[in-house]
Amino acid sequence: MISRLLRNLTFQVLVAVSLGILLGVVAPDTAKSLKPLGDTFINLVKMVITPIIFLTIVHGIASMADLRKLGRVGGKALLYFELVSTLALAIGLVIVNVTKPGAGLDISKMVMGDVSKYTSAGAQQSTLEFMLHIVPSNVVAAFASGELLPVVFFSVLFGVALTAVGDAGRDIADLLVRFQAVFFKIVAMVMVLAPIGAFGAMAYTVGAFGLKTLVPLARLMLDVYLTMAVFVFVVLGLICRAYGFRIWKFVRFIKEEILLVLGTSSSEAALPRMLQKLEQYGCAKPVVGLVIPTGYSFNLDGTSIYLSMATIFIAQVYKVDLSISQQLGLLGILMLTSKGAAGVTGSGFIVLASTLAATRTVPVEGVALLLGVDRFMSEARAITNLIGNGVATLVVSRSEGAFDDAKREIADANL
Repeated sequence: MISRLLRNLTFQVLVAVSLGILLGVVAPDTAKSLKPLGDTFINLVKMVITPIIFLTIVHGIASMADLRKLGRVGGKALLYFELVSTLALAIGLVIVNVTKPGAGLDISKMVMGDVSKYTSAGAQQSTLEFMLHIVPSNVVAAFASGELLPVVFFSVLFGVALTAVGDAGRDIADLLVRFQAVFFKIVAMVMVLAPIGAFGAMAYTVGAFGLKTLVPLARLMLDVYLTMAVFVFVVLGLICRAYGFRIWKFVRFIKEEILLVLGTSSSEAALPRMLQKLEQYGCAKPVVGLVIPTGYSFNLDGTSIYLSMATIFIAQVYKVDLSISQQLGLLGILMLTSKGAAGVTGSGFIVLASTLAATRTVPVEGVALLLGVDRFMSEARAITNLIGNGVATLVVSRSEGAFDDAKREIADANL
């Protein structure tokens, strides 16, 4: 029993995260030096993400055969993404207006970090440029840089072309399936190092930013975490129930991936395993291959909640009284800007800075107030994004009649 527990990845990552927090508190200088452990693990995962996405999508389209169904799946996914992420933005706005976490805070007593690199990055790419960037000018460069949307675009084209050539493409499709098995084996090998990566990443976070930085902004953090919990277990829970699922069972099924995201603050770290897990849960491979990679850029529920709450929080701190119309205007701008910096490191700050600059109603320098605690909130954002994309895949699979309930029953029975 004990040896089985020690071999359990969930237990290992949980212990690693706890030890990382402890080391960050006790020996912050030593903890900060462990940053390469977390970075190296994330790089190991990123190393195989684009090949796995390419192979998964191409195989899925080749096995789907009906290209009209492909278009229908993509259309449903994008519609779902827009509706639910907009709902997440609205929920964030409502709750932050009710709880008012920024009211009464003294700016002069708060630590403000340097966010120039984030504000400059936000000015580099508009939403239109982001949309145009989906079409890669160099496919090899898109794979090498790990840019998901250009890879998804090329993969769909390749899969459609492979299907269109008929019998001539079958041998290629069979070969790609074998390649896919090899890459998933690499993922299994990399996951052995997950506890070490989680330990290093969490130790660095606590050691570099310190738990004391949380005190002035503890109220905001609490509100953000509670809002995301409400969104996952109430909003996504109701969506799941409408399609015949139970959110708590699904969350339990992907608990290892959630803990991995918690430790590394990166939802990308769990992407390859999520592709496998959703197939094991009953979703059809073509749906998983399309919805998950696209959702990583267009369905950022946790980021949406954070953006709306952080914007109004800064307005409250600076005593800027925003009218209902101004807040609705912010909601509209966030719907666009939340897509414009998707997948970029520090995207929360990039989007927030560009939004504040666009509205010119809330001081953009207020973003600096959040720098010290953003890393601690990024875990909640990433976990909510992960669960949100998983639920989106369940919904689209069910609506397409591409869900295997027998697999789901087996998965639930093994929890």
